[in-house]
Amino acid sequence: MKILREKAWLYLMILPVVIYFLLFSYYPLIRGFIISLQDFKLIGDSPFIGFENYVTVLKDPVFWRAMVNTLIIGGGILFIGFAFPIIVAISLNEVISTTFKKITQMIIYLPHLFSWVIVGGIWIYMLAPDGGVVNEIIKYFGGEPIYFFTRGWLAQPLMIFTAIWKDMGFLCILYLAAIVGISPELYEAAKIDGATRWQEIRHIMIPQLYPTMIVVFLLNLLGVLKIFDQIFIMRNSSIASKVDVLMIYTYEKGINQFDMGIATAASFIVIVATLVLALIARKITRYGEEV
Repeated sequence: MKILREKAWLYLMILPVVIYFLLFSYYPLIRGFIISLQDFKLIGDSPFIGFENYVTVLKDPVFWRAMVNTLIIGGGILFIGFAFPIIVAISLNEVISTTFKKITQMIIYLPHLFSWVIVGGIWIYMLAPDGGVVNEIIKYFGGEPIYFFTRGWLAQPLMIFTAIWKDMGFLCILYLAAIVGISPELYEAAKIDGATRWQEIRHIMIPQLYPTMIVVFLLNLLGVLKIFDQIFIMRNSSIASKVDVLMIYTYEKGINQFDMGIATAASFIVIVATLVLALIARKITRYGEEV
């Protein structure tokens, strides 16, 4: 109580934030869990049916197909996209020209500011069979146009590539900020010992980036199972079976079919799976830090 009185204004300042999360995060979470245990109806009674909705979801082959698609696309974005920002950040750090470095940072960062409506539109236009930049280049060299967004085998790689392209600039800036924070004395000591620039990068820069890598990895891991905007914008009926993910499954069940019991049950399965992934990743990263 003494601390509460002394810091009263600080607690009052944070109170609106706490209320916001209670109203718009935790209350819907509790209410959603209750709906997942009911045969929910918008009008009339919603009888309690226990875990029947969860059983229905887990027996649905469409759900498991969406799970596989989510793991492939989300895993590709997580692991393949983990290395690219680091490589770009280290490369930019080695550039001598400040002007070139700033222009490059701005160019690769801009896609992160755009919504998926804009980014999806850009890539749909660029990969269009008629008039698309990529296919025009292919036709210029005598090739046949490729219908990128109707080829099932290309669908998942396209989603992974465009997601990495969009967020690479933002993650690159995080790593550049971490690189700037590395003590110059470490480099000076390495130079005295006769280390080459590559050895400085390998034995000083990269190890110093480990804490930032862990934070970025954990943040990206939490979003692996919650991919929605990108797929919703860029999917079509030709590739739906290859790119429909868990959030699209819940959208179809909850919004299009208005089967709220099934949709909320699927959502809670995603939440539990995300928590399990986060706990496993945290254990692994803690073990890595100790080693």
